[in-house]
Amino acid sequence: MQKTVTTSIKLQKKLHRQLQQRVIEDGYGMRGKSKWIIESIESLLKLADYPELVEIAEDMDHLNDIISIRLSDTLMGRLDKAVIQVRKQYPALEGVKSNLIRASIMQRLLREHTSVTEV
Repeated sequence: MQKTVTTSIKLQKKLHRQLQQRVIEDGYGMRGKSKWIIESIESLLKLADYPELVEIAEDMDHLNDIISIRLSDTLMGRLDKAVIQVRKQYPALEGVKSNLIRASIMQRLLREHTSVTEV
């Protein structure tokens, strides 16, 4: 069994509601939030331009809702490496790991929404 780490991030109230709604709409159920977010992180890290997307997430404000997620040690290691990549391009960026996770959530909400509506 894969060892997991629990981490927390802050989200805007509206983004948190959209996340909850999509997790349920996508069939993950009430307990599937971590799995949905893990998949979104893995998708984001496959994109060549993910550091730019993380930098955009930095501009979010009103981060009032706190969510906890369970991530595997392996994914946490990949996130740590991604933080280094982002910092190479944006050395002054604060809270890079949280911004990575926020960017992955936003990208999955946006990309899957547009791909569904375009069909």
